[in-house]
Amino acid sequence: MVLFAKDVAEPVSLTLPPTTSALDAAKLMKEKRQGYVVVVRDDKPVGIVTEWDYLSKVVAEGKEPSKIAVGELMTEGLISVSASEGLESIARIMTERGVRRVLVIQDNKVIGAVTSRTILARLDEYIDKVSSTIARLQAPLS
Repeated sequence: MVLFAKDVAEPVSLTLPPTTSALDAAKLMKEKRQGYVVVVRDDKPVGIVTEWDYLSKVVAEGKEPSKIAVGELMTEGLISVSASEGLESIARIMTERGVRRVLVIQDNKVIGAVTSRTILARLDEYIDKVSSTIARLQAPLS
């Protein structure tokens, strides 16, 4: 059973223009319980701001969140995968690149994101299904 990015991608519920203040973005992240925001310009993703960006670029540097824009905090060069990419391959990309989330692209549009939490949840489901299949196959015939 192969799981594909399109099957497990969570919708990206928070996209903001680069001019949004870090404070306003943080409030929205808290409200939506999302650890990242995708920064968009002209409806195209241009970067991502994560909770780590806030810690390392705002808090640790003593910056005022209301006076800095997410465009200044964002990491450019988004890591993305196609909708048909397998979950195992996505996990490998995340490990090699040291990231906890990748965007899923289909027809040149972002359809969602796969996060490390998504992979862990799906891995648990996958193991349960494989275990059930093995148990069924090993059961004595009556």
